[in-house]
Amino acid sequence: MTEPTNIEPLLTIEDLARMLGVPVPTIYAWRYHGEGPRGYKVGRHVRYRLTDVNK
Repeated sequence: MTEPTNIEPLLTIEDLARMLGVPVPTIYAWRYHGEGPRGYKVGRHVRYRLTDVNK
């Protein structure tokens, strides 16, 4: 039996926009200007940690 892990699910840009109630281009603009929650590059995709969003 394996031990449960505390792996946090990562949000896509679309998930984040839906969660915050803002358009997807707003998330891209925040990222470009260095605003909003910190995004992480995973391969060629950007993902957001829920704990960073809730800060």
